[in-house]
Amino acid sequence: MPSDLEKLVVRAATVADVDTLHRFSVDLATFEDEPDAVRSTPETLARDGFGDNPQFAALIGERGATPVGFVLYTFNYSVWTAARGIFIEDIWVVPDERRGGVARALMQGLARECADKGYKRIDLNVLDWNPARGFYERLGYRWIRNWLPYRLSGEALAKLAGD
Repeated sequence: MPSDLEKLVVRAATVADVDTLHRFSVDLATFEDEPDAVRSTPETLARDGFGDNPQFAALIGERGATPVGFVLYTFNYSVWTAARGIFIEDIWVVPDERRGGVARALMQGLARECADKGYKRIDLNVLDWNPARGFYERLGYRWIRNWLPYRLSGEALAKLAGD
């Protein structure tokens, strides 16, 4: 359980955090039973998140000087709302810090970014077996029951591109 003695801080990730972002991504993939799925490296994260054309942004949760969680996100745009939104790609809190307010603080950071910049929503996907679903629902996220996620990747993507 987290220490009440050290204040939790949420801050924007910087290029100096790429090792932490990578480590947390591998931890999340392992939790999701996909330990070999992460193809990024600290170097690709530095290039893709903090270079000339950032492809993502991230927040880091720290207790003391120790990173205890992160949320990595991209942006989307809705013609219906005529506004940008945030898509959460990954969120992770180290096991010893769970139920200590880290995930909530990270979500609040994203909500503040939306409020400050006029974004209209935050979207995420969650595995059906993940107990975090209850947490998301308590925050106000709603499962969009009539929408099913689809993905095109790998050979199917290459085949379609080649047609």
